[in-house]
Amino acid sequence: MVFDISIAMTWILFIALFPISFYWLRRSWRIAIKRDYSEVALKRGQPPENAERYAPYTLAINLLAAVTLLVTIYGVVSATFDYSTWSAMAGLTIWFKLIADFILSRHAHPFVVKKKS
Repeated sequence: MVFDISIAMTWILFIALFPISFYWLRRSWRIAIKRDYSEVALKRGQPPENAERYAPYTLAINLLAAVTLLVTIYGVVSATFDYSTWSAMAGLTIWFKLIADFILSRHAHPFVVKKKS
């Protein structure tokens, strides 16, 4: 039996989809049901002053990404998607989520120019 790194990486990506989707669903649950805005638009670990304003956007980003990953998991388990389809869906979803969270956090924490005295 020959060890193939591509098969190992495929399994790592697939198994990683489970905790990632759980974590994003849990964040959505905290925002939507528990009204916990401590993880909304974080920048350096701190939420913005008006986190409630950005909560619907963070909720939508997390929920959309988590549901997309769950559909990907279902497609792999049911053999609906081939490798190139599900790996592209997973990769694009993860990157979309990271970039969208970054954009939202920068928008929620505006850059303030300080004047020299």
